Amino acid sequence: LLSLLTYLLLPSPQLISLGKDSLDFPEYDGKDRVHDLNAKNYKSVMKKYDIMVVYYHDHPGSSRAAQRQFEIEELALELAAQVLDEFDDEDIGVGLIDAKHDKAVAKKLGLDESDSIFVFTEDEVIEYDGELAADTLVEFIYDFILLSVLEDPVEIIDNSKELKGFKNIEEDIKLVGYFKSHKSEHFEAFADAAEEFHPHILFYATFNPKVAKALDLKLNEVDFYEPFMDEPVVVPGKPYSEEELVKFIEDHDRPTLRKLQPHNMYEIWEDDVDGEHIIAFAEESDPDGFEFLEILKQVAEDNTDNPDLSIVWIDPDDFPLLLPHWEKTFGIDLSHPQIGVVEADDADSVWLDMDDGEDLPSADELEDWLEDVLSGEIDPDDDDDDDDDDDDDDDDDDDDDDDDDDDDDDDDDDDDDDDDDDDDDDDDDDDDDDDDDDDDDDDDDDDDDDDDDDDDDDDDDDDDY
Repeated sequence: LLSLLTYLLLPSPQLISLGKDSLDFPEYDGKDRVHDLNAKNYKSVMKKYDIMVVYYHDHPGSSRAAQRQFEIEELALELAAQVLDEFDDEDIGVGLIDAKHDKAVAKKLGLDESDSIFVFTEDEVIEYDGELAADTLVEFIYDFILLSVLEDPVEIIDNSKELKGFKNIEEDIKLVGYFKSHKSEHFEAFADAAEEFHPHILFYATFNPKVAKALDLKLNEVDFYEPFMDEPVVVPGKPYSEEELVKFIEDHDRPTLRKLQPHNMYEIWEDDVDGEHIIAFAEESDPDGFEFLEILKQVAEDNTDNPDLSIVWIDPDDFPLLLPHWEKTFGIDLSHPQIGVVEADDADSVWLDMDDGEDLPSADELEDWLEDVLSGEIDPDDDDDDDDDDDDDDDDDDDDDDDDDDDDDDDDDDDDDDDDDDDDDDDDDDDDDDDDDDDDDDDDDDDDDDDDDDDDDDDDDDDDY
């Protein structure tokens, strides 16, 4: 259901934090900065930059709608390139590769999925799974590339301030290990594993015994923290090889509670559980939303061992332009906290009744509802069946109405027949009376004329009665 999550492709009016400065996103200045990459120029163009952002796109063809969509996407990339052009530390370029005309170039670069954005750095390629909006793309480049990829994949915690900063990170998966030194073979295995997931998963290490004690870490031990979890899971089997760490992370990379954000929205939406998502809307800055989020965290922590439970939290403040669409699609009011189960492909959904946010569920009540969802007792497909049943009921009502109409028509016909019979009888009686009058005239030979008035026929009943 990627169309459900499609955001406006031009910049939102929000401010983007770039280091110490805040940048109000500019208007496009009209200068072409985005390169059309092809077999003749792609090597020379990409050599000019330290970082290259490449949009591998489907060919728009002759469809006017597709062409217009591509123009909007290209404008978003031009805006991003304009802002990235102002960075002093690194030269960052933006390019396009057409999936129809330059498929060979994409193959040489290892790009196999069109309509995707890839970020090329000195030694790796990172796929961008966020919205194609200039501000979000620039923020991703800054936060995840400039501040992450160009730095070591493992951040070292060496004092209490750095420890506090580590503990304040709650929206991302993070790992922390305690090792003897940089030269430790066990730290090297940890660092090699970090490169596999960097910058999407955060890796920390300490060589300080006091920091390790504060984190309750033993030597060569690694702790794995899910988002929003205070207590970590100790990775079993220390000391670890790189392969063992990678496997553990891959087996646990779907958190029990995770936050949908502009830079990861497509990645998360594609990672559904049996074709469904459990979606929770809660505005963290709102008192009710904050309270509901705390309930979600408690439920997630109590059920972190359940591999089938994964709740996607959406803060409406992060997607202001999508709110009307979501409210219309799901039939909910997002001014209050909401939680429901949504089909990933067609957006059919069922939502927990919370009385417009006035009656938030307790953690136990929410767990009971989630158990019904996971067991299949609550299922959006069942809601479709109910709709079909309603349609069948409507058809039955129509049939009953038709039968009633037929009966009414038959009754009307019977009434008409009775009326006709009565009219015929009246006519016969009148004729007999006339004959008798004629006989009387003949017998008496009277010149007086009899003024016999025929009886009027009864009025016909209304056929529409």
